[in-house]
Amino acid sequence: MDAAVAALLELMELEAQGDGVFVGPPSHDGRSRVFGGQLLGQALAAASFTTQPGWLCHSLHAYFVRPGTPGRPIEYEVASVRDGRQMARRRVTAMQRGAVTLELMASFERAIGGPEHQQPMLEVPAPETF
Repeated sequence: MDAAVAALLELMELEAQGDGVFVGPPSHDGRSRVFGGQLLGQALAAASFTTQPGWLCHSLHAYFVRPGTPGRPIEYEVASVRDGRQMARRRVTAMQRGAVTLELMASFERAIGGPEHQQPMLEVPAPETF
């Protein structure tokens, strides 16, 4: 596995603290601030851990409130806004030392089949035959 991919996957390994609280590992990439994609990815991962297996995120909105500081752990507090039969909604607050760095709202839905509207592809000769 590529070293960059391994480092990214390691950043997504959150530690569950109980009661919807997760702690992300601190980043040590030499930047002066925490990369926004890291905050967003970890917050979405934390929200996903609190939903039913197989449910997928279909919508999210995030606000970057203040920059995060590298080298410090980030705490993600997940609140269950709604748990329905087909959809679930989560609110995540990312904090460092008691200060909010990110707020995220995510909606998840159960994977269910539905009507297919795409027409089958026509049978045509391969491009190299022309």
